[in-house]
Amino acid sequence: FADIPDFDYPVHYADDMPGYEGLRAAWVDAGPADAPRTFLCLHGEPSWSFLYRRMIPVFLASGARVIAPDLFGFGRSDKPVRQEDYSFDFHRAHLLGLVERLDLRNVTLVVQAWGGLLGLTLPVDPGFATRLSRLIVMNTGIGQGESPGPGFDAWKAYALSTPDLPVGRIIARGTPHLTEAEIAAYDAPYPGPEYKAGAQVFPALVPVSPDMAGADLGKAAARFWSETWTGDSFMAVGAADPVLGTEPMARLRSLIRGCPEPFIIPDGGHFMQEWGEQIARAAL
Repeated sequence: FADIPDFDYPVHYADDMPGYEGLRAAWVDAGPADAPRTFLCLHGEPSWSFLYRRMIPVFLASGARVIAPDLFGFGRSDKPVRQEDYSFDFHRAHLLGLVERLDLRNVTLVVQAWGGLLGLTLPVDPGFATRLSRLIVMNTGIGQGESPGPGFDAWKAYALSTPDLPVGRIIARGTPHLTEAEIAAYDAPYPGPEYKAGAQVFPALVPVSPDMAGADLGKAAARFWSETWTGDSFMAVGAADPVLGTEPMARLRSLIRGCPEPFIIPDGGHFMQEWGEQIARAAL
């Protein structure tokens, strides 16, 4: 992590989180602790909090605090080497525990990809719902027991069958403006293929059938966003995303009560935060 470009923010660590003793969690915590609002930025797979480097400066300039965790298996957080150590609840409970530990208030939840699959279920927990005030959502969905489609199925099969995932190149494939230094930054968390178990198995954890872990939470989350949610929402859509583009995001928008027309980026790919400065400015 010595040469990560444009990501010089304070990093915090904890290896004593309840239920995760001995596993070191990492997160960026930037801006004043007593800021009037906090942006909780959740990354997906196979990225890490570095994905938010274009959005964080805009959020900080507004006087806010920014928390950007690295999920276990990604970024600067520890990476269990067995695929079976990862589960939907393993990741979700970590996020809830971190929010409690930091006592975050007046939270703007910022999500994309797996950050949304997990993050959009967090308000099912009443303790988190009372902390939430705003939503910024980009190319993602709510897992309710159905597959996103054949494109996702192909990605899942590829990830499971490729022990040494070329993470940086995968992200660059739909993000042509990345520099070589930025591509290397996405590879930085993985000194060897044994560190990629989380990245390999994550697609297989998406709740694509009703009996999978997370599917019931997804259904409860859909009810929350459609029936209970009264806060402000902002949706940005990368139209060039082959899996979670305009049609899937239109379906998600229909589940989010009061969600306005989306901010469309015609050439935006799956990793929308790489167009993040214009999204963040539009969302403020």
